[in-house]
Amino acid sequence: MTARAADRARYDRATAQLDAPVAIVDLDAFDANADDLVRRAGGKPIRVASKSVRCRALLERVLAREGFAGIMSFTLAESLWLARSGFDDVLLAYPSADRAGYAELAADPKLAAAVTVMIDDPAQLDLIDAARAGGSEVVRVCLELDTALKLLGGRVRIGARRSPLHSPAQVAEVARAVARRPGFEVVGVMAYEGHVAGVGDAVAGRPLRSRAVRLMQAAARRELAERRAAVVRAVREVVPDLEFVNGGGTGSVQHTAAEDAVTEIAAGSGLYVPRLFDNYTSFRGRPAALFALPVVRRPGVGVVTVLGGGYPASGAPGADRLPVPYLPEGLRYDPQEGAGEVQTPLLGPVADDLLIGDKVWFRHAKAGELCERFDTLHLVEGDAVTATVPTYRGEGHTFL
Repeated sequence: MTARAADRARYDRATAQLDAPVAIVDLDAFDANADDLVRRAGGKPIRVASKSVRCRALLERVLAREGFAGIMSFTLAESLWLARSGFDDVLLAYPSADRAGYAELAADPKLAAAVTVMIDDPAQLDLIDAARAGGSEVVRVCLELDTALKLLGGRVRIGARRSPLHSPAQVAEVARAVARRPGFEVVGVMAYEGHVAGVGDAVAGRPLRSRAVRLMQAAARRELAERRAAVVRAVREVVPDLEFVNGGGTGSVQHTAAEDAVTEIAAGSGLYVPRLFDNYTSFRGRPAALFALPVVRRPGVGVVTVLGGGYPASGAPGADRLPVPYLPEGLRYDPQEGAGEVQTPLLGPVADDLLIGDKVWFRHAKAGELCERFDTLHLVEGDAVTATVPTYRGEGHTFL
């Protein structure tokens, strides 16, 4: 029996009394992935990206492990909810226009001490001040650096379009603008190199593309390490007691951790290891989060139909954004139908071994987005479900 076949047998036994659709997290794999992230971080703390987990119980589990500290959140409303739930170090990774949230933050000493907001433009300070509604608490601020690699005098750009702050001088100027402004304090700098951390460099069947990605990423790492160090020096001239410099992501942990200027690493997807993280030379994780759909039809030889399945991930549309049939091995989508809204046909000789009611296990393309489809996660240890916990959705929250 292959390792994957053994996993299928375990998951089927663990969920035998549960009707599909159902979602699980294999805690043995989850914990092993956490250990691997810590190893790659080389002693620097890992801030957990909550968007890639979206389950309070699993955030608590990983933050109880040595090597993890703090949360990187994705909306202000989520940040405040987490802070009220007892998480005392929450970095909001994106600027917000949530006026009600800012009013709540500025009025509550506990929330203001626990939550750090992201800015890259003094106009965002204007929005926060206009939203205070009399709240006088100091708002903790992090500045975001644009990590994009610019070539040919800026005519070619590789990297996500995030912050407008690219040079040390630009970041330092915003730091000075914050320092001059009552009610705000710069405490950190963040730089997410998504073109390194979030792009696989070993795509199956694409050797030339994979080599090109590796060459690009090597150049991007060199350029960013030098520029990030200069940015941190420039900001520390304005804010000598800067608390943290955050960088990286699951795909770049060890590279980012090697930079002296970086004090902590961000990672989250590496805990669940969705399918988009299969194509890396820098690490190999264990799939930990899966969902199962039930076989409801057998239309013909080599075909079964499962209920549901149309759970695409965000990003540029493409086949890589679809969940992948994972267990049993050997199933594939019908190219004429793909992953359906209500039902999904699956092709392959192994389909003839499946009976009505059997489970087909899938891996989502992106990590936390799976939790937007399910209210609960069943936590599996060995071949048993040992706990059932709510996702954000199960607690009544869909923040985006």
